[in-house]
Amino acid sequence: MRIIDARVRLPQHLRETATYNAPFRQTEQYDRVLGLTGKMNEGTLPDLLAAMDAEGIDRAVMHAESEGGESAEALNEALVKVVTEHPGRFSGIGTVDLYPPRPTRAARQVAAAAAQGLLGVAVQPAFFGLDIDDRALYPMYSRAEELGLVVAVHTGITYSRMHPIRHERPELLDQVACDFPDLRLIACHAGWPWATEFCAVARRHPTVYLEFGGLAPKYVSRPGTGWDTMFGMMSTVLRDQVLYGSDWPVMEPSRALAEWRESGLPEPALEALFASNAARLFGLERSLCERS
Repeated sequence: MRIIDARVRLPQHLRETATYNAPFRQTEQYDRVLGLTGKMNEGTLPDLLAAMDAEGIDRAVMHAESEGGESAEALNEALVKVVTEHPGRFSGIGTVDLYPPRPTRAARQVAAAAAQGLLGVAVQPAFFGLDIDDRALYPMYSRAEELGLVVAVHTGITYSRMHPIRHERPELLDQVACDFPDLRLIACHAGWPWATEFCAVARRHPTVYLEFGGLAPKYVSRPGTGWDTMFGMMSTVLRDQVLYGSDWPVMEPSRALAEWRESGLPEPALEALFASNAARLFGLERSLCERS
């Protein structure tokens, strides 16, 4: 079975700030739950390539997202360098600067990302005090729709104690999907604790994809964890709108893939999750066939 990891992070050592160093109140619970700071500072590009080779991952989509304090242009340049040096292994999703919110600048950065050959942009509005449907983001969405780019948006809970989760509610993404009906959107982390509502958004909008990066699949498949409705729909009406992502280095691909295989999803649903949906969304069908 072919595998595309729809979400890995640009390694910290390739960024302008080689050490991950966010405010304490932003990271304390991330570190307690996920060990985020240590993983970000320790994970290297050779480590990622080795993990992909070990698990038979054909390609990964690398995200140059930022939680604040990093230049979008610098992040995108670093990402383009990785993609250029490893054209058969990585595709790229860049980012834009959200603070201070300057709509025209964000739109220009989307156009620049397209010119650099990136597939889209990833944003985390809550980390900048913005709702997903904040009007300051609309020029970004509009330009991405016009250029055929994907927009990946952080959804659901964040462990930052500085930023309220109300910024990421499902009806906000639904509003964007209504206003930009041809824009392909990825709901990164699949929106828990509003899993049922995000299923409704995806069911309404075939342009909305649910991605599970940074999550332990064993909890997604375990009854009573709040994922029940979404897990049930992954093999039925939403089978074509779900994406496997590890969010490396937050989650090792070996663990994520093993837990998905043990989840009870039938083979056709696993194939859609692991490869065919991402290949279609990111235009990777040809490269996947060439590697097979």
